[in-house]
Amino acid sequence: MAVEYHWGTGRRKSAVARVRVKKGSGSIVVNNKEYTQYFTRERDRIEVIKPLRIAEKDSEFDVIAKVEGSGITGQAGAVQLGIARALIKAHETLEPVLREHGMLTRDSRMKERKKYGQPGARKRFQYSKR
Repeated sequence: MAVEYHWGTGRRKSAVARVRVKKGSGSIVVNNKEYTQYFTRERDRIEVIKPLRIAEKDSEFDVIAKVEGSGITGQAGAVQLGIARALIKAHETLEPVLREHGMLTRDSRMKERKKYGQPGARKRFQYSKR
């Protein structure tokens, strides 16, 4: 019998997470490391397991995530969205609960692009009147 995986993709800032969820014991692996080793800040760890806790499935599924781009906090947000989307594919009845807690909303805030004639997105070159 083949193992049934459910896929979910999460994005946050410039981080992209490809998440697989399968029935299991509740282990979470991010980039071939235990999530507690990969995410050193407590706030990032809490954010990653939030969808599983809300759905009350934290000991029912194993999570395998590959994440790249952005920083650690952006990656944690991407993994969270990926887990939430994968859980919906596994159990469609979880969608209202996860949506109510804001787990399925993609955070659209991105880095603003640099404009020409300026050193950055908003900063201007120094102006000299004389």
